[in-house]
Amino acid sequence: MPKLDSIEKVLVIGSGAIVIGQAAEFDYSGTQACLALKEEGIEVVLINNNPATIMTDESVSDKVYFEPMTLESATNIIEKERPDGLLATVGGQTGLNLAMALADAGILEQYGVELLGTDMTAIKKAEDRDQFRSLMKQLGEPVPDSDIIYSLDGALAFAQRTGYPVIVRPAYTLGGFGGGIASDEAAYIKLVTQGLSASPIKQCLVETSIAGYKEIEYEVMRDAAGTCITVCNMENLDPVGVHTGDSIVVAPSQTLNDPDFHMLRTSCINIIEALGIIGACNVQFALHPETSDYFLIEVNPRVSRSSALASKATGYPIAKIAAKLAIGYTLDELKNPVTGTTYASFEPALDYVALKIPRWPFDQFPLADRTLGTQMKATGEVMAIERRMEAAMQKALRSLELPIDGFRLPAISSLPTGDLLELAMKPDDRRLFVLFELLIRGKTTDELHAITGITPYFLYVLSNIVTEWQDLKSISWNSVTADRLLQAKKLGFSDQQMADIWNVPAAEIWGQRRSYKIAPAYRMIDTCAAEFRSNTNYFYSTWDNAADVDRSNDAKKVAVVGSGPIRIGQGIEFDYCCVHSVMAAQKLGYEAVMINNNPETVSTDYEVADALYFEPITAEDVLNVLEFEGIHQVILQFGGQTSLNLAKALEEAGITVLGSSVDLLDQMEDRDRFYAFLESIGLPTIPGTTANAPEEVLPAAENLGFPVLLRPSYVIGGRGMIVLHDQAELDAWLAGADKAFPVLVDHFVTGKEAEADILTDGDNVWVSAIFEHLEGTGVHSGDSIASTPPVTLTDVQQQKLIDTAKHIARQLDYTGLFNIQFVYEEDQLFVMEINPRASRTAPISSKVTDVPLVQHATALLLGMPYDELGIEDMYNGQPDFTVKAPVFSHIKLPGLSPVLSPEMMSTGEVIGTAKLFEDALEKALTGASVQLAKLATGSTLFAAQDSVDYEQLNSWRAQGFTIVTEDQLSFNEWLTSKDAAAYIDFSETPDAGRMAQAAIHRLHAWSRPETADAYAASQKNQSERLKGVLAQ
Repeated sequence: MPKLDSIEKVLVIGSGAIVIGQAAEFDYSGTQACLALKEEGIEVVLINNNPATIMTDESVSDKVYFEPMTLESATNIIEKERPDGLLATVGGQTGLNLAMALADAGILEQYGVELLGTDMTAIKKAEDRDQFRSLMKQLGEPVPDSDIIYSLDGALAFAQRTGYPVIVRPAYTLGGFGGGIASDEAAYIKLVTQGLSASPIKQCLVETSIAGYKEIEYEVMRDAAGTCITVCNMENLDPVGVHTGDSIVVAPSQTLNDPDFHMLRTSCINIIEALGIIGACNVQFALHPETSDYFLIEVNPRVSRSSALASKATGYPIAKIAAKLAIGYTLDELKNPVTGTTYASFEPALDYVALKIPRWPFDQFPLADRTLGTQMKATGEVMAIERRMEAAMQKALRSLELPIDGFRLPAISSLPTGDLLELAMKPDDRRLFVLFELLIRGKTTDELHAITGITPYFLYVLSNIVTEWQDLKSISWNSVTADRLLQAKKLGFSDQQMADIWNVPAAEIWGQRRSYKIAPAYRMIDTCAAEFRSNTNYFYSTWDNAADVDRSNDAKKVAVVGSGPIRIGQGIEFDYCCVHSVMAAQKLGYEAVMINNNPETVSTDYEVADALYFEPITAEDVLNVLEFEGIHQVILQFGGQTSLNLAKALEEAGITVLGSSVDLLDQMEDRDRFYAFLESIGLPTIPGTTANAPEEVLPAAENLGFPVLLRPSYVIGGRGMIVLHDQAELDAWLAGADKAFPVLVDHFVTGKEAEADILTDGDNVWVSAIFEHLEGTGVHSGDSIASTPPVTLTDVQQQKLIDTAKHIARQLDYTGLFNIQFVYEEDQLFVMEINPRASRTAPISSKVTDVPLVQHATALLLGMPYDELGIEDMYNGQPDFTVKAPVFSHIKLPGLSPVLSPEMMSTGEVIGTAKLFEDALEKALTGASVQLAKLATGSTLFAAQDSVDYEQLNSWRAQGFTIVTEDQLSFNEWLTSKDAAAYIDFSETPDAGRMAQAAIHRLHAWSRPETADAYAASQKNQSERLKGVLAQ
């Protein structure tokens, strides 16, 4: 079936800001889809307000609208652009929900826009719990005993009939949001109330719990002709009851027998055929661990998180193929781009295992509820590929970048066995490490299976790792033979792990391996298990087989080291930088090699780099790749703190770290050396010192004077930073969890914050966009609303900032892109931080200035003269305002207080652009608060007693908002009232508990007056704009 000739222009809906449940995987999928459509000569119009994405580059989409992901915005774009088709299945739940709203409002019909791929009827059959359950019963597909409820009374009636536990699944929500498992009536009432509120159609499915069953997923593709294939099947290590986004997942499934595999595959095909899916679909099953009984859990009629994982695990580009199917192609007409000889209708085969482990934020937020259930909490994930499960497991653990010792988590190693057994029974982010610890203490796999329900095979894998570790500990380093060393490597043990076991330097293990000629082999991901000839550039390492890759050539090469899993403080913006660095190196005639381990990202699309290595970002793993490739220079400044942490080891191994020295990196992180540098170039410094032990903190604070800012070194996202206002707060901080020292103690300066990204070759300097933070000092830059160009900084102040940045750049021995954060205390300018790497604002700076900062930085790193960049010819100033607003995922992390602080909490960001600052602000804040209660005339704001001044309260009242305080209405009564919109507490120490409760109820929670003022200005602007529209 040929391409639909009627489709010349397509509107693609992106997924918006990164939030828990909807992360970088949709930039990967969206980028693939946009490029696939452009490949067919179709004009691509994109709506997506996430500036850190590759898909919002003009090279990917013909027109990009950085507009709020709302019905109003999408309608305006459709009216202006008049697209022939709408592609909504690559934008996650955001895309589907917006497409549904457009269809229900009659917009698609009014403007003659065809919904491409899966139609609205099929989407509603899959997403609407009632329609879905009815269809499955018609097909004879087993679903758990369930009911569709629209009220608490209906939910209680179901529970009285079936008993507990009961699972609550809200309709049309993301990442299981609003749902969960209730074991008693109190928990059930809370969940149902929350679920009905979360569902846009106020509908929930309540069903009897099948927790303990195996959870199996299939990624399925279907074209308009009815041809259907299963791209990949995956098995969750955690039984049903833990959201698949929070579960360890392996592809292909490891414990299904052949009849069960085909039984579920046949079910998938029947379901996708009955739904009428065109494109990609994810189907989740619960399989009884001992029989062949199964239940259907759910169907996602779109590209999903699992689609990205399946694409990277198999090499099959699901989103790209799905986009082609959406415009009329059939599977047998599309070539598999990996082999170049087989067709897309050929099901992939794997001769390795791919293992995913989620990355949770609880190392940064230990007070949040870390219990895992049906509502997703992970911010990102890593994937490891190997020939053995044991080796894949250890690779994945290394990739997480946690403070672990191999497979052991020191924080739990000293816990009593009874406590560990209790933790094992209640899954949280530490359960894998708990299981390892219990095996070390002699617990059997049968005992662990009995209390966790985890399939015995997976526990045997863990047991094999523990047994090998114990065997290695029982022998001395001097007695280790080549065979013994190779056996340990085959089970995934790193050189550092073995060095720790035998108390020798890791370099000694490395040297002995080399003398034994023990090195990893690199193999291709080819989608066909070597059945057909392939020449792919997608590789993984193994110690268990011969290499099938020869990368020896005379090409100029450079390696770009990625940023690893998405986490708080280090998100998709660093992947954006890595991709652009690769592109720039290729333009300059280099073979660009990418090393990363995040299956969600564009950088791990094998079509981006000349060679892609899916490996942990550790010194050993990266050096192995560099040695195999014959590469002697690397780019680290675009992978965040993850890649920078390798600088010392790589430099010591003789690798050239382009752009910077290890000594400079240390100088910028060591506060004493940093201040000495500033003083040496004539710049004032914020008073501060270093505390090397707990007993040094109080004297330092007393000497500087409260308030003080405490910060550790070598962190990203402000992790561990805190402002202490008095000795009582300092004492409480010291009494808390163990602290890492040294700690930097600075006098806390109050004032206006600003930052800028700077491009330099050491002599020539270009200062790009200057961002003014709307919140004052004490709020992490990633959590602050920011404007470029600045709003209140005078021309004189801006010029002083630019002059200071240029002065610093010429004194640093640095080439490339870096970021400086400033604070103005009245007219005194201080330099707060110099980050010798790309920052999270680099993508926005590039887009608002139309200057490709990362590509230019890479060119400078590779030797291009600054004069040849032509920046002055590109840059025409910033005629528009761009406002960046943070987006938080507090609703997914109960117990996490949204009180703004120096420690970053946001998971993503959006921007708004307009000629006027007020319009840009309104767009940004509207886009950032789509999931929160709507602020409108009549909304009720709850002000903590004596924390807000009357002038501020009156400004809100003047706009039609109702302000209540404790003496008028109790907090709990307000919290559940229908008009509740925002909780306000501007005191020095806001009530963290109330702030967290407000956030969980999807209400605004403001701890800074500047944030509230910004929303007030936004609402006033919106009201005046609407009045103007109505008057026309």
